[in-house]
Amino acid sequence: MPEITFDTAQLGYMRAFEDLTQAKVMDVLEAEDKLVYVIHPEDLKKAVGPHGQIVERLKQLFKREIQVVVWDEDPAKFVRNLFYPFSPQRVEFSDKPQGRHATVVVDPKFKARAIGKQGKNLKIARAVLMRHSDVISVNVA
Repeated sequence: MPEITFDTAQLGYMRAFEDLTQAKVMDVLEAEDKLVYVIHPEDLKKAVGPHGQIVERLKQLFKREIQVVVWDEDPAKFVRNLFYPFSPQRVEFSDKPQGRHATVVVDPKFKARAIGKQGKNLKIARAVLMRHSDVISVNVA
């Protein structure tokens, strides 16, 4: 895994999130029109707020979609957490020369949304996984 570094904008996003939620941010990734926050499991309730109210406030503040992902040292659980909105059923890994590949099996009615337009959600998931695990690629089945 590469060392994670943050630019000034990312540090600003992290500080705003932490000030609003009192949850500790492990990572924030800017991806097109979305901010992906990786947090510790114990901070999930603080980060999302009742009925997702804090996430909604963050969306209005940053004028971007917000995704909060719970970090887990178990790569399968972390991948499931990344795809949580799409009802992941299981995660399968296969070894590649440079690292591992993850295949996420989701409910068929959510498959297109899990992939995203032009593979946007897969690109985001891959970027997050490469920062926090040995997973180098991901697809949805």
